[in-house]
Amino acid sequence: MLTIGHPFPEFRSKACNGVTNDDIIEITHESYPGKWKFFLFYPKDFTFVCPTELVEFGKRVRDFADRDTQLIGGSTDNEFSHLAWKQSREDLSALKYPLIAAQKLAGDLGILDPVEHVCLRASFLVDPNGVIQWVNVNNLSVGRSVEEALRVLDAVQSDELCPCNWKKGEKTLKV
Repeated sequence: MLTIGHPFPEFRSKACNGVTNDDIIEITHESYPGKWKFFLFYPKDFTFVCPTELVEFGKRVRDFADRDTQLIGGSTDNEFSHLAWKQSREDLSALKYPLIAAQKLAGDLGILDPVEHVCLRASFLVDPNGVIQWVNVNNLSVGRSVEEALRVLDAVQSDELCPCNWKKGEKTLKV
């Protein structure tokens, strides 16, 4: 699995960015130039834990944008599965970030579950230069914390030494 300091792989993926066929777009490693990117990989559409994460991250999309960060969700399902899933659930239809078809990208990142052959529940924070700055992987059955993702984003963007449980606005460590 790729980790901190590695360049995020070059990729080209179809994505669902709304609830109509016209909302099928293409996203590449060059999309969102100059922005931080937070990739939110999840196992499958039409499951139980995944929508809880996607919706909660969606509720905080403005907080990520305030930090100059673009959210991008993705799984090994294709863009039409993402579209059908978003059309079938009111809470998912309101997502303000794209869901990519990450079949190849998941393999390039090394985040395919060896038994299920789906994305691990993995997060990648990528800086504007395309370098991975944070990676987090949860068990397939355990959802992520949006608060922790934002806390780590703030810490990484601070470019300071941040102690355990540090939050934006608190003192950093001085050497």
